[in-house]
Amino acid sequence: MANALKFHREGAPPVISVRATLDPRHQRCELVVRDNGVGFEEKHTHRIFNVFQRLHGRSQYEGSGIGLAICRKIAERHGGTITARSTPGEGSTFHVSLPLRQRAAP
Repeated sequence: MANALKFHREGAPPVISVRATLDPRHQRCELVVRDNGVGFEEKHTHRIFNVFQRLHGRSQYEGSGIGLAICRKIAERHGGTITARSTPGEGSTFHVSLPLRQRAAP
């Protein structure tokens, strides 16, 4: 949500939609966050979840480049996943999938 607000397009108010659904058949909770921000090229999708990775310089947007890496770690620690799709100039969609039941600790 913070990135959706931070990376909004200049001259356009940020529009963010959040949808959560339960998938009892697959025993998962699905969370989708979509925005109308600046977006990014799909070829960078693998990089955005790495710690300290930034697609934009600090002069354009503040931040440390750890937010999405933390999101990925949280999702993975709960047995889930996080993925992203984006189109430059149109926005991004982030999809988080979490199991309804917590895995047993090792």
